[in-house]
Amino acid sequence: MPLRNLKTTDFRCLEGVELEADPHYNLIYGANASGKTSLLEAIAYLGRGKSFRGATTQDLIRHGRPEFVLLGKVDSETRSTTVGVRNSRDGLQVRIDGENAPGAAALAEALPLQVVDPEVHNLVAGGPEGRRRYLDWIAFHVEHGYLETWRRFRRALKQRNAALREGTSPAVLAGWDQEFMAAATAIHEARERVVALVEPVLEEVGSGLLGSAVTLEYRQGWNKDLSMEEAIAGSSERDREQGSTQAGPQRGDLKLVLEERQAKKMVSRGQQKLLACGLVLTATELVQTQLERPLLLLLDDPAAELDGDSLERLMARVIGLGCQVVATALEPDMRLFPDPPALFHVEQGALKKAG
Repeated sequence: MPLRNLKTTDFRCLEGVELEADPHYNLIYGANASGKTSLLEAIAYLGRGKSFRGATTQDLIRHGRPEFVLLGKVDSETRSTTVGVRNSRDGLQVRIDGENAPGAAALAEALPLQVVDPEVHNLVAGGPEGRRRYLDWIAFHVEHGYLETWRRFRRALKQRNAALREGTSPAVLAGWDQEFMAAATAIHEARERVVALVEPVLEEVGSGLLGSAVTLEYRQGWNKDLSMEEAIAGSSERDREQGSTQAGPQRGDLKLVLEERQAKKMVSRGQQKLLACGLVLTATELVQTQLERPLLLLLDDPAAELDGDSLERLMARVIGLGCQVVATALEPDMRLFPDPPALFHVEQGALKKAG
């Protein structure tokens, strides 16, 4: 089971909460603003080091307190791991089994998870940054050494952009170009391999959820008929005018096509949610296969914007993955799961096991 228990201290409205999780199904219910989404957010923070709601650290610290602390036990087939997070104005501190660890990457390795929240449709309808993060999350888990490659790329991009803003001479800029192009090519090639893995799984998952074929078009971030070197050379004048690098994986995207129409423009909000859920479930399946362990899947109000049939199809897919699931709902709707889940009630930031 991915998450055995979680203890929170001064996270949002949760003064001090402890959750003992079931290895299969967990349902947290309560009225709006009771704290159930905050609890789900705390679990996600333990595996990501950031809020899936885009909240700042100050927003996450309980009013009047200097910091928040999260502590969890994570189990795999071979070991049990203690994961701790402390955050305050002094910054994020991560500890794995009592030892200091290098930030969010260590959390993602210890507790790999995915989230379906009410804004999940933005994976389809929103800008390309979310879709790039989607590809990078899969690559982090399935491509050996991808994290270091990504860090190398981000450093090179930052240095090249700084040189462009400072008006560095072409001869000096050429030195940054070589490092940027090498790292950019490695990122691009890894993303291409990830897309090749995603396509057949998404086609099957999307067909089951939407009853329509879903296809992907990977947009690498520069003219596909040009090499990285040719793209950089061709955009050099524009780069200097803009003070930033115009060609590269930092401008990549995924085009999602549903029934030969671009999904971002043509489908309804409910269809966007189902398609985005299909993307999340596809990523979860691929990474579970690679890691040979169940992942944690967090569902924040999965029934929102879905009719009964759509919700039933979604939950059937979720259950079929064999993940550990933690879901939230307004009422204790036991029909979401094939077997009775561990049931928890949240009221005014206090958690109580029910049933």
